[in-house]
Amino acid sequence: YPLRGSFIDIHPNAKWQQNGLTVAGGNGRGNELNQFGISHGLYVDNDQTVYVADLMGARVVQWKLGATSGQVVVDGNGHGSETHHLGLTMDENGSLYVVDAENNEVRRYRRGESQGTVVAGGNESGDRLDQLDYPQYVFVDRNHSVYVSDYHNHRVMKWMEGAKQGIVVAGGQGKGNELTQLSYPQGVIVDQLGTVYVADSDND
Repeated sequence: YPLRGSFIDIHPNAKWQQNGLTVAGGNGRGNELNQFGISHGLYVDNDQTVYVADLMGARVVQWKLGATSGQVVVDGNGHGSETHHLGLTMDENGSLYVVDAENNEVRRYRRGESQGTVVAGGNESGDRLDQLDYPQYVFVDRNHSVYVSDYHNHRVMKWMEGAKQGIVVAGGQGKGNELTQLSYPQGVIVDQLGTVYVADSDND
């Protein structure tokens, strides 16, 4: 049920192949560059390069079109690292945005950066407007505002570029199934009009 990616453009008359093709991994579970531990977030850029958040491997791996193994582009500390990379997306400049659920933050990695910059959260777990609690997925709009599904706070937060705290754009009224509530939100995507769509995972 997660929604991933930024600007999706599928032709209404698109035809689909009957059989799938493995484009990343497929070599069993593990930490080698041709494997994943627990693959989670996924993003495909305009060059058909695939980026995968490997939760167990605490890394983000890039697979170029036709490659037989990947390249670590974020972290790479291996199993046991104090990071849980979940959702990820990319902006039009090629900057990668990665959710670290364990550290309750979203980091932006410009091309060539290894440490990244915190653009949402990063102030320990909590329900203040400058905090997140086990965030899951991320979306970035054309103004570089970051939208985050704040899993344990049952809300979606929007952090404008350079902001020190976010604003609640969906949920935030406690866990529940009312139209003002969410229950463990996951995937999030925003259209060009600013309408927010959320995969509300515990409300079927």
